[in-house]
Amino acid sequence: MNQNYLIPANSKKSMLMFGLFNQTDLIILGIGMTITLIAIMIVPLNNVVAAILAILPGVVSAFLVFPIPNYHNVRTFIRSMYLFFTRERNFIWKGWCVEDGDKEE
Repeated sequence: MNQNYLIPANSKKSMLMFGLFNQTDLIILGIGMTITLIAIMIVPLNNVVAAILAILPGVVSAFLVFPIPNYHNVRTFIRSMYLFFTRERNFIWKGWCVEDGDKEE
């Protein structure tokens, strides 16, 4: 093969549990589902609001670890978006009119 190496596209998935989750994702999902199960056992589910509040921790934690394209999961996307909007960005102009600005002599 002419000494060319081909790396499979899914080589990083072998480092993830079940091919989707890292350790932090499973901790978040486990805590959310545990809180949901405890809330379902404790809270009387005789109205819709109580039922929604009981399952809300599980739904939120499942939403955070849901995989999306181009990012690992929703939690990673939210973190990247937060860092993009809160960090100072420096744009260095090196365009076609870079010599037209004020010249220090």
